[in-house]
Amino acid sequence: MLLWQLFKTFFIIGLVSFGGGYAIIPVIQTEVLRHEWMTPQQFTDMIAIAGMSPGPIATNSAVLVGYSMANLKGAVVSALGILLPSVILVLIIALAFQKLHHHPIVKSVFYGLRPIVVSLIIYSAIKFAVSNGLVSLDASFHTISLIVICGLSLFALLKLRWNPVYVIILSGLVGIALYS
Repeated sequence: MLLWQLFKTFFIIGLVSFGGGYAIIPVIQTEVLRHEWMTPQQFTDMIAIAGMSPGPIATNSAVLVGYSMANLKGAVVSALGILLPSVILVLIIALAFQKLHHHPIVKSVFYGLRPIVVSLIIYSAIKFAVSNGLVSLDASFHTISLIVICGLSLFALLKLRWNPVYVIILSGLVGIALYS
């Protein structure tokens, strides 16, 4: 029953989620918490691992959730669930896209989807921050230091054009220095 629930949940997520892995995170979070497969803190830790691991974050997340619930079988079933809709949809779209990609309505649909992808990514970041106590109204050292790390990370990525791997490593080292 659990394996079927994992497959079905991740299949639906894979079927209805557009915009790439980071845009899917809020949907995965909602389902994982609704099924009580993880606590919000466990989910945030899992996303951190999934994001730093090679491969797509959505697939990595599905594998980690599945593994935490049903070991290797859960990981495989969850991965199949989240990947299968994409494979099916991409094959169908590839067949139709060659004929329709120049159509003005198709272009308009894709243009209209771009802002929602950005919105979902921002929503995901804010929801993580709030649900895990990373953002609060107090001006404690912890809150201020997290905001500074976030701001400096964005500065390093956007302005200095640092490789994200270096920013992740440096942020982890800063975390050790500040919070150990």
